[in-house]
Formats: sequence, structure tokens, C-alpha cells
Amino acid sequence: MDYIKVSFELSPLLPAREILYAELGELPFESFQESKNGLEAFIPKSSFSDELLKGLIVSSLPSQEIGITTEVIEQQNWNAVWESNFEPIVVNDFCVIRAPFHEVPKVKHDIIISPQMSFGTGHHETTFLISNELFKLDLVGKSLLDMGCGTGVLAIIASRLGANPIEAVDIEEWAYENTLDNNKLNGVDDMTVLHGDAKLLDGKQFDVILANINRNILLNDMKTYSNCLNKGGYILFSGFYETDIPSIKEAAERNGLVFVKNEVKNNWTMAQFIKK
Repeated sequence: MDYIKVSFELSPLLPAREILYAELGELPFESFQESKNGLEAFIPKSSFSDELLKGLIVSSLPSQEIGITTEVIEQQNWNAVWESNFEPIVVNDFCVIRAPFHEVPKVKHDIIISPQMSFGTGHHETTFLISNELFKLDLVGKSLLDMGCGTGVLAIIASRLGANPIEAVDIEEWAYENTLDNNKLNGVDDMTVLHGDAKLLDGKQFDVILANINRNILLNDMKTYSNCLNKGGYILFSGFYETDIPSIKEAAERNGLVFVKNEVKNNWTMAQFIKK
């Protein structure tokens, strides 16, 4: 999938950047990153149009000096980029996420990930936050869903921690294929991997749900996630910023989920809920 990167240059920088976060979060942008002088926002090319941004700046930042540039980010093989600068990731002191070409570490949990064209190596804050939280939960014998699985790294860690059965789902075909490949690399042969979206969850129930996607998809599918979660079960959301916590909490609580806590790393957030 190709993306459009929209770069905003803001003067003055604050509070304009925070206002833009909120405004763009209501549009189909999937991720954001701060730049020195503003904000970069990423949206699927199929969802972008010039009309999408018309009126946004005038209504939100009427007295702001602002520059906007757009750039097409073509689908690429993230593996080549990753291998050029990847170092093993240590999670919770006794788990290492590494590439197949790295030396085998002396740790309890050795997770091998080859990302191909998928997201999720442990480097990104959202993947790290959920990975770290999994080690704090009792997953033995718990049914688990990894929604938006990317490379499958979170589902693979959950498998090592005793979760069973496990389903991993992603809307991107290459992520589906990548998860199957990474399962083979890690000797995981009992995980169900599916290609699709939340429509696949109809009638299914899980003790634990992991959903590392983006704010808009989480809000849109919140009811489905809640319906699929067993009473007493946990759901870990990530893929959004700390400033998005209020909207995530409101939607979750409206659908019967109770806020437990959140963890933050470089403004990215993991939020945990329980179904009472």
C-alpha cells in the first residue's frame, strides 16, 4: 500500500502542533511523527485528496503561519531498510527480538523476526510497549487475538508465554504471509493466521486481545473488540499518542471496558482495559 506523507511546517510551533494532532486524528491519517518545525502525518494514498485538507488550517489555525508539502511514500521492502541498521531488541531483560542473521543470544526467550514488508520489529514504541506488558500478564492457557499482527512478533511472544489458542489477523496480505514465515522461524505451528479485518471476529471469544493499529481503526472497531473479549479478559491497545487517551477511554468505557492503566514511550501509548 502506498502512503502520502503530509509535512506541516508551523510558526509558532506550539500550541499549533497539538491542535493539528487533534484535527488530523478525525481524518483517515494512520500515523504521525513530530518534526523539528512541525508535524508529519501519513495517510493511505487511496484515502487522500486535496479537498481533505481544505478549510482545516483556516478553521483550526486562522492566524498561523503554516507550510504544507506532500510526498508519495511507495510500498517498499522494509527488510532491506531494517537489516541496514537493525540491532537486537531486549525486552524485559530476558527476551531478545533479533534477525535470523544475528548471533544466537543466551536468553530465555529468543524471538526471530524477518519483517519483509510488515510493521513490527520491536523497535517502534508501540510494539515495545505491548511486548513489555505481555511479560507482566499470566497468559498460560489463555486464548489470545493479535489484531493487526504485522510481523506476528506479539503473537509469537504470547505463544512463548503460554497463550493458547492464538489467532493473528492483518488486513495486509504481505503481513499475513510474513507472520506465517516468522512462525516457521520460531517453531510456532499452532497459531491461526488470518488475512482480513474485524469482520472475521464475528462470534469469536478471547481472554486477551492485542490491537496495535491506529486511533481511527480502534475507535471504529471498539464495539467488535469488546464483544469478542471474555469477562475478566484484558485488551491492550496501542498505535496512538498520549493525547489520544481521552477518546480511546471514552469509546472503550462506552462499550463496557474498564481502564486499568497506560504506559508511555516517546509520546506513544499503550492502554490496558479489562472487561468486568
